[in-house]
Amino acid sequence: MSGNVKEKIIELPANITVRELAQRLDASPIDIIKNLMSNGVMANINQMIDFDTAAIVADEMGFEVSLERFEQAEEEDTSEIPLWRRLISDEDPKSLSPRPPVVTILGHVDHGKTTLLDAIRHTSVASGEAGGITQHIGAYQISYQGKAITFLDTPGHAAFTAMRARGAQGADIVILVVAADDGVMPQTREAIAHAKAAKVPIIVSMNKMDKPNADPDKVKQQLSEVGLIPDDWDGDTIVVPMSAKKSQGLEDLLEAIILIADNMEINANPNGKVFGTIVEAKRDKSRGVIATILVQNGTIRVGDVILSGSVYGRIRAMFDQFGHRIAKAGPSTPVSVMGLNEVPEAGTLFRVVPSEKAARGILKAKRLDFDKLTAPTKKPLSLEQLFEQVQSGDIKELKIIIKADVQGSLEPIISSLEDLGGEIGVNILHAATGNIGENDVLLASASNAILIGFNVQADASVKRLAEIEGVSIRIYNIIYRLTEDIEKALKGMLEPEEHEVRTGMAEVLAVFSASKLGKVAGCKVIEGELRRNGKVRVIRNNEEIFKGDFASLKRHQDDVRLVKQGFECGVGIRGFNDYEVGDIIECFTIEKEEII
Repeated sequence: MSGNVKEKIIELPANITVRELAQRLDASPIDIIKNLMSNGVMANINQMIDFDTAAIVADEMGFEVSLERFEQAEEEDTSEIPLWRRLISDEDPKSLSPRPPVVTILGHVDHGKTTLLDAIRHTSVASGEAGGITQHIGAYQISYQGKAITFLDTPGHAAFTAMRARGAQGADIVILVVAADDGVMPQTREAIAHAKAAKVPIIVSMNKMDKPNADPDKVKQQLSEVGLIPDDWDGDTIVVPMSAKKSQGLEDLLEAIILIADNMEINANPNGKVFGTIVEAKRDKSRGVIATILVQNGTIRVGDVILSGSVYGRIRAMFDQFGHRIAKAGPSTPVSVMGLNEVPEAGTLFRVVPSEKAARGILKAKRLDFDKLTAPTKKPLSLEQLFEQVQSGDIKELKIIIKADVQGSLEPIISSLEDLGGEIGVNILHAATGNIGENDVLLASASNAILIGFNVQADASVKRLAEIEGVSIRIYNIIYRLTEDIEKALKGMLEPEEHEVRTGMAEVLAVFSASKLGKVAGCKVIEGELRRNGKVRVIRNNEEIFKGDFASLKRHQDDVRLVKQGFECGVGIRGFNDYEVGDIIECFTIEKEEII
């Protein structure tokens, strides 16, 4: 069998008995049990073990393991199903029970998000405990009419969407805070776009009703214009008038949360597989790594080993929101834990594994990346790939985020794109004025959308984030070119766009004269690599002063094809001799690629 690589590859289901695993591996059940014991797992022959544990055993016995997948119905779009529903899909429905809803608060700056969180915390936490919250753990749980509600104490749609982009579900319900004296603002619209893209129910907190210039009718009209029609206007969006500063309307808001949650069937299995989300984490000088986690299924206990991305560790201590030591925590419970070996990234998923040895084995195998297994399987689109995915039935609509220079440009663009719907619809998730920012990239990543810009810019940090997240950005300065490209993409006629990809940069340290080449720059490569067959530009004082081709690239008088970071070299540029010490030589290639 060792001579045939294909015979060493095996697919295993999400759960399997020890007996069945032994049969699939053509091994003795006793050997399987011994292997499990060496990894800290005690199991009998008829006991069910999960995929992660089975994969460790199979890996140590020389097999390459992958998760057994089943074809889904063509019409099912798992990217639209909330994460927690997908993760508990293999739990026994009879074992599921309601869990407290997880709520986050979004809205425009200065509309009262933090004030509302403080008001809820101090009026709804059990008497005597409100003043006992001495530490910020990123989330807290309150009790209202005998029912628990968990609040993420991380207001802001950037944090909310960053969680979605990393595969986690930020919340079950969103409270949108809108000031009654200010109305729907640009950041309010952006928050609505993020919440709608996440398919999360929205409750509107119409705050600052105590202000003399409060205008609730105007706010309701503005909400209707962005698709949130108030319930008292025969719509389906609950709008709660309130004043967080004076603690007025809080009970109505909490009742609305309970009402929405009761209609959502938010369930979990307290005795099932343990997983959840890292809310935030930091390194404390005296206590080591402290991570706030939100349990979404199962019950976590002191002594459990958790794994999140490449970070793992045994829980040495666990604390609730009041700083009290606790031994265990069930679904929707926020706790802070000690014991991780590194600081995990906020927004990533965690799960419990059998032992630290098992965690190291999982990381070593590099095939059980939990984030990849549980994140939405559909990759962000590019316009060039669109038609192919339409033909294969992978997508049913093109999701677009538009950023334009002025409102006068935005409206005709939206109108033109909405008229293009045919075999595939065009869904404009968000449209606003201003340059493309990191929040736009995160929304596009989490929603599988394309970013379209008109007469705007995306700075270097935004482009880097887009590259990391796999988001396609297209920038235009002529409206008909924009609509023409999307129409061509829908019909499968769009060719990939050529653009520059930087490969490296070098700094000029000295300038020399060469008899055949004229002036030559003595350089040190400070980033990436210089490629002899690439293009080159000279940058002085952050401005480009020349663009052309290499005439020569040398190391110790020898012609070379490339020079990597940290090495010195001689650079000659065809048609350019005006080098100065301190100039930056940037090397780039021209490639057909959809991300700019």
